[in-house]
Amino acid sequence: MRSRSGRLIDGVIQTDAALNPGNSGGPLVDSRGNVVGVNTATIVGAQGICFAIGADTAEFVASRLIRDGRVRRSYIGVMGQGVALHRRLVRYYDLPAESGLLLLNVVQGSPAQRAGLREHDVIVGFAGHAIGGVDELHRLLTEERSGVPCPVEAIRGTELLKFVVKPQPRAE
Repeated sequence: MRSRSGRLIDGVIQTDAALNPGNSGGPLVDSRGNVVGVNTATIVGAQGICFAIGADTAEFVASRLIRDGRVRRSYIGVMGQGVALHRRLVRYYDLPAESGLLLLNVVQGSPAQRAGLREHDVIVGFAGHAIGGVDELHRLLTEERSGVPCPVEAIRGTELLKFVVKPQPRAE
């Protein structure tokens, strides 16, 4: 699910539990009374379809807010969009996904540029995970990856290239 800002809200639970305006932030519980999420949003006019953030995500975010006052992420300095990959490339390189992240811009002096990535490269893997678009990469750029060399696989033209990118802490 996407927030109003366009950022992906990860691990969302869809529920038919009644959620009225002003009830966001309350717990979503299972039949045994265990908290499984935090009520977050409803789609007006969608016959009671509501959403909650998973308890594990809420716990992670709350611990970071208490510790640091915010959730920190790492940065590699790319802007891009998801694109479909040609079937021949997917089969030839035995890629786990049929899409990748087309780099529209690589920031001058960024970790990605220092590693050798260029505009029009298509990232298909990061730190051992398939990358099908911006959301997958964003999800992996955690605070813990800052300063840690990460293998990156990218398609340039029709060639699969391997790079090592060292994400840095995101500027405040």
